Amino acid sequence: MTHTENTHRPQKVLVTGATGSVGRQIVAELLARGHAVRALTRTPEKAGLPEGVEVVRGDLTDPASVAPALEGVSAAHLITFGGATFAQLTTGPEIVELAHKAGVRRITVLHGGGPSPLEDAVRAGEMDWTVVMPVEFMSNALEWAEAIRADDEVREPFVDRLSAMVHEGDIGAVTAVALTEEGHGGQEYLITGPQSLSLKDKVDALAAARGREIGLVELSEEQAREGWAAAGHPQDVIEFLIDVYRDTPPEGKNVVDTVERVTGRPARTFAQWARENAAAFRP
Repeated sequence: MTHTENTHRPQKVLVTGATGSVGRQIVAELLARGHAVRALTRTPEKAGLPEGVEVVRGDLTDPASVAPALEGVSAAHLITFGGATFAQLTTGPEIVELAHKAGVRRITVLHGGGPSPLEDAVRAGEMDWTVVMPVEFMSNALEWAEAIRADDEVREPFVDRLSAMVHEGDIGAVTAVALTEEGHGGQEYLITGPQSLSLKDKVDALAAARGREIGLVELSEEQAREGWAAAGHPQDVIEFLIDVYRDTPPEGKNVVDTVERVTGRPARTFAQWARENAAAFRP
């Protein structure tokens, strides 16, 4: 897929999950490209979205509440979880049917890491669909911020593990193109950053960005398990983390050029992300 300039008229796009880390980036990218944005949220009064965004109330667990938001939009971005508990949605087929009836032409879905009724319904539907499949978010590094501010160190197991982590802004950019330009229907877009980084690479980038050294302490598997259990993680989550950290799946560590192919510009580096967020890691 090659990038083409967006020469058609501005469109109106519905973004669900608009207050999340990826949703906000999709909103920002659509606005920057001159499109109108309608944002769906359960709590419009807390949305804090940019001026000019039409913020409407709706809950993906209640399709009837979403129906009015689908009227008059050419495209919609959907997430696979919703409600107060962020549980996997079971209402996907109803939402997709409502979108089709409303005349929505394009749908993007943020892949949730496994099968979902909503994603299945989108794939089986009649609209042009694109599934957006990002690897590890660069913003996951914010989990270290408190320890770095307090102790100037990161404590993690499997420090040699690699990640082709992606900037949330690049997820937003790829999604915005798929929502507003032709040629992306029926595509699964695996999205990575431009480098496969070890924990040392990440820690070094954070240290350079904040102007102060950060130590990297490798935990044993047992120490990691104890720490995650103490933090309240369920056993199945702990086992998942151990499996992924011990041996990162190929799609999580191998760089692909999706960002550049779709948007026409290189993917942003972790060093850039670190500079943008350096204040979070300073005492």
